[in-house]
Amino acid sequence: MTTELLIYFILLSLLAEIIGTVGGFGSSLFFIPIASYFLDFHSVLGITALFHVSSNLSKIFFFRQGYDKKLILTIGLPAVVFVIVGAWFSKFLDIKILEILLAVFLIGLSLVLLVFKNWAVKPTVANSVLGGVSSGLIAGLLGTGGAIRGIVLAAFNLKTEVFIATSAIIDLGIDASRSVVYFFNGYMHKDDLYLIPILLVVSIAGTYFGKRILKHVSETQFKSLVLILILLTGIITLSKFLKT
Repeated sequence: MTTELLIYFILLSLLAEIIGTVGGFGSSLFFIPIASYFLDFHSVLGITALFHVSSNLSKIFFFRQGYDKKLILTIGLPAVVFVIVGAWFSKFLDIKILEILLAVFLIGLSLVLLVFKNWAVKPTVANSVLGGVSSGLIAGLLGTGGAIRGIVLAAFNLKTEVFIATSAIIDLGIDASRSVVYFFNGYMHKDDLYLIPILLVVSIAGTYFGKRILKHVSETQFKSLVLILILLTGIITLSKFLKT
């Protein structure tokens, strides 16, 4: 990666981290399609998993005021199990298919959340477990499942700090688990490891700025903007393959 491309990569990664913190979806929803323009998709999965470990540790530190133990168990445990399943199956799918699936997922999810703004799941244990299974499986396959987890967590009317800390703890378990699988799948390359300390700094800075923004910006308005950006990102990603 040239110096110029590296600068663009860092700035866009920082933007993804800020958006992920404020929007509550996690940085991977924006980071994955961005990073796909700089690296091959399997490398992106490996880098994202490692990036998210530092990202989630940053969120746990900055939003350490509280977390929900019950939701960590009911959402987190099934998510960790199924992220391993998804990560393992990812090696059997063609990279182009994975990227197209990601684009369709981004477009579909953003449209659903934009159109049905008041739609919410019921705060039940069954929905928590189902949300954990779905978010884990999709995170393993496509690298991002935070939006589904966010929808489930939103049903429980948690305080902002508790929401972000709980989501980060669950995500930490997910990313640590899939990092191991991605490593054995061969997704982590020596040539890309220099990005890890850079992304560590990005995750800390992005979480810090995201927390500052949360004090001054309406979460509802910001989430609408984030969803529009995700929709555009999905369309651009999909159009890249339709042209080929």
